Amino acid sequence: MSTRPDKPCPICKKPRSAEFAPFCSARCRDRDLAQWFNDGYAVPGPAASPEDIAKED
Repeated sequence: MSTRPDKPCPICKKPRSAEFAPFCSARCRDRDLAQWFNDGYAVPGPAASPEDIAKED
């Protein structure tokens, strides 16, 4: 058994739900997904130029 306390929901800080882990509810899960869709989150690093993207294809 772990002595570390459970982490709260990353969106609203309420206790997590096993059904929606790591979130507390479907609402917080959907809010997080919307953040990704709307470019609310970003991976750090230099921006890729269009030429670099075309080389990968």
